[in-house]
Formats: sequence, C-alpha cells, structure tokens
Amino acid sequence: MARTRLPRNVIALGVVSLLTDFSSDMIYPLLPVFLTATLGAGPAVLGIIEGVAEATASLLKLFSGAWSDRVGKKKPLVVAGYLLSSVARPLMGFASAWVHVLAVRFSDRIGKGIRSSPRDALIAASVPAEDRGRAYGLHRAMDHLGAVFGPFAAFLLLAGAGLSYRSVFFLAAVPGAAAVVALLFFVRDDGARKSPPGAGFVLTGGLPPAFRRYLIIVSLFTLGNASDSFLILRAVDSGVPAAWVPLLWGAFHVVKSSFSTYAGILSDRWSRKRIIVAGWMVYAATYTLWGIVEGAAWMVTLFLVYGLYSAATEGAERAFVADFVPPQRRGTAFGWFHLAVGLSALPASVLFGLLWGAFGPRAAFGVSAGLAVVASALLLLLSPPSAPAESGPAPR
Repeated sequence: MARTRLPRNVIALGVVSLLTDFSSDMIYPLLPVFLTATLGAGPAVLGIIEGVAEATASLLKLFSGAWSDRVGKKKPLVVAGYLLSSVARPLMGFASAWVHVLAVRFSDRIGKGIRSSPRDALIAASVPAEDRGRAYGLHRAMDHLGAVFGPFAAFLLLAGAGLSYRSVFFLAAVPGAAAVVALLFFVRDDGARKSPPGAGFVLTGGLPPAFRRYLIIVSLFTLGNASDSFLILRAVDSGVPAAWVPLLWGAFHVVKSSFSTYAGILSDRWSRKRIIVAGWMVYAATYTLWGIVEGAAWMVTLFLVYGLYSAATEGAERAFVADFVPPQRRGTAFGWFHLAVGLSALPASVLFGLLWGAFGPRAAFGVSAGLAVVASALLLLLSPPSAPAESGPAPR
C-alpha cells in the first residue's frame, strides 16, 4: 500500500484536528460531572445543552459550505471556525451556572459549524481523486488520536497534579492555540474554485440525484446510530467498573486512530461503497450482540470491534461525498452531508432511549442494527458517482 506522501495541506489539517480534539477532550468528558457536582444541574440540562449545541453546528455546516463555494476560498472560514472554538472553549473555567456552560458550548459548536464543511472541501481540493480515501482516513485518524491525548492529559492534571476542573479547562487553551497557529502558517487555500458568475448563494443546485439518494441512505443509517453514551451505560450495567470507563473510551479511540488511514487507502483501491457497507455491517453485528450478551469481557471486546466500524466508515463516507460532486460545489455538498447526519442524530438518541425504557436494551439495539442492515442494502443498490473528477495536479 506504499504511495507518495500526502500533500502538506492534508497533513497540516490533520495536525490541526489532533490539537483541537486534544483541547476539546480535556473538557468534554468532564462536563457531566462538572455540571452535576459543581454547578448542581441535572441530566436534563446536559441534554438541553448538547441538543442546542449540535443542532446549531449542523445548520451552520450547510451555510458555511455553500458560502465557501460562493466566494471560492475555504481557509478564511476554516480559520474563523477554529479560532472561535479555541477562544470560547477555555471560558468554561469561568462558568458559575449551567447557562454559562450553554453559552460556551453554543459558541464552540458555532465554530465547528463554520469550519467543518469548508475544511472537508479543502482536503478534497488538496489531493487527486485516487487518494481521497487515504487523505480523509488520515485526517480522522489524527482527530481520534487527539481524543486519546485529551482525556489522558486531563486525568494527569486532575489525579497527578491535583488541579481543579476549572484549571484543566483553562489549560485546554494551550493545544487550542497551537491548532490555530498550525492552521495559519501551514495550510494554504490552493485549488479553490469560485462558483460561476451569477450563481449566487445556492444551497441545492449542482448536486446530482445520486448524491441526494446517498444522503437519504446515510440519514436512515444515522437514525439508528444513537449516542455512544448508551454504549457506556450498557457496559456499566453489564459489569464494567465505572473507573474503567475512561480507559475503555481511550482504547476505543486508539482502535479508530490505528485503522482509519488503512481503511481510507482500501476505499481508494477497492470500493468506497463496499467499505462503507462493511463498516455498517460491523455496526449491525456489534449492536445485535450488545443487546444480547452480558459481562465485562464481552463489553470490552464489543467496544474494540465497534472501533473498526468507525475506522472503516468515517473517511470513506467523506471521500464518497467528494466523488459525487464537481469541485465548485463540494463545500455545499459537505454542508448537506453534515446537516443530514446532524439532524438524523437528534431523534436517534430519543428513539433509542424510548425503546430502551419501554422494551429493554435488546429491542433498542435490535432496531438500530436493523436500520443499519436496511441502509447497507440500499447503499449497495445506489448508482456509482458520475460527477467530474478534479483535474490537474493536487496542491502540495
């Protein structure tokens, strides 16, 4: 699988994501305890905060992607998004009420909404079509690696250095600032293409019917893809000690980080559609077993195998988006992709929770597995992309 080195843009954006997730995951895993133990809020408040934050990010991803196509530049929006998140995130240390946490998370997710679609389009513009899977796979691998470093650093600061939650939140500014610096100095806006004159701010034009069907299929799968918090709940209920949860979560991200790049390369060489389907079938199998088996050993094994699903699909799904549409519409296409996933994820956890409460975990996990199987079958029937590939050498 040896190939030429990936362009500087792809590597630099991977480093930016690693540092950003390092910063974010110094804070995010601590928020439930901080809200309940320090600020006296309940689980319902946490749900409100995350629901508002993620819905905002999903909507902004569409508009930022379309705007980046309109102006022909991706980097300014990417910088603005990362800068806003990096400035807002450490302000969590000043929070004295749950509404302050809401304001910080809201600002952080605005930043994510602004940057995500233009960033994904910039990655596509930086590599030839035959290397897209590898590029997105590397990006996701480095993103997950940051999600390993962040909680580990927070644990060392809390347990080793004896710092408070607020001090850890403030220190999260350091990797966040490093991410912005790396973005400013090492990422270029090469390969950007402006929409044709008179095109205006278009949200739907230029997107082929096959791509729209792809979004429907992804939305169907995501409707069964509930929050991973339910997996943690299931693991604890089945005998995994609560103290092991951070280690289990870290191991899960290690698996994702280790295999994402190789899965992306395989999607370039074999078939993106088949790699995605294979990942979705791993998802269906693990969810089926999660609803049936008991015991800590089973839970740990399933978590590690579940990491293979994420590694196989996250990069390939993004590369597939770029395959469908011409370069000047990729920002908009990624916006629709992120919006479809985000809006489907909102009812997914509600549906899963209702099924669990009414019929037990076996029913909830079984329905999610069934939706994954149906989505896989529909994806296999989807016509292959026919959008024109980007011509010319990829920027280095």
